[in-house]
Amino acid sequence: MKGKVFVSLLLTLVLTYSCAVQNPGGSSSVASEGPKTYFSIDQMPDLVKCLPAPPAWKSQEFQYDSIRYFWGKALRADSARAAVANSDAVWSLEALFGSFKDQFGMAVSKETTPEIWKLLETSISTIDLIRIRPKAHFLRKRPFEYFDDHILTTWEEDELRGEGSYPSGHTIRGWSAALLLAEINPEAANEIFARGWEYGESRVIVGAHWQSDVDASRAAASIAYDKLQTSPAFRKQMAKAKAEFKKLSTD
Repeated sequence: MKGKVFVSLLLTLVLTYSCAVQNPGGSSSVASEGPKTYFSIDQMPDLVKCLPAPPAWKSQEFQYDSIRYFWGKALRADSARAAVANSDAVWSLEALFGSFKDQFGMAVSKETTPEIWKLLETSISTIDLIRIRPKAHFLRKRPFEYFDDHILTTWEEDELRGEGSYPSGHTIRGWSAALLLAEINPEAANEIFARGWEYGESRVIVGAHWQSDVDASRAAASIAYDKLQTSPAFRKQMAKAKAEFKKLSTD
């Protein structure tokens, strides 16, 4: 029953985002109470058409997913890695950007880095749209549900149960953040992308996603990021973010 409710909710979100008000600069503003985005959902690539369906149950690809599930579960015994996976599960921009602080070279906040924050906030809000259609279309069962098990992050289990597993919203956000931060500070790209990769693997470790969900989500984020490059508003804000980073790095 919950799965059906979730599909209905996603479809409502699709309709809401599809009503975004576009401006000549290529950006859009979703309903007044919603987040600002550079594009509406209808302007974003459709992952149902871009990416393959998740592996069929009992296929060889699914066998690999199962192996990776137990790999992730075994890693929960590593207290340090488990702590990172727990932290990566927190669904907030503050937590997301904070997880890249050491690799990026500075903390990102509304107060100290307003231009960088604005770029990241609007970009992530836009990229988030790309997961709505495939979540509703495939409605893939999550690994902890399939194995009738519990996830490491028990506090998010009830919220995730019945929600589509493919693609991984956390991984899309993590890889998108890495793409954005690496463009602002290309000299730290190696460290930033390594952290972005780890961020996605955290979803396998906690048991919230299959490995194939995570792998597809990195591609999904890259597809969405390519679309952002066509927005004049995005390019303008990226220039402001780079200038702010340069100034703060040399002060």
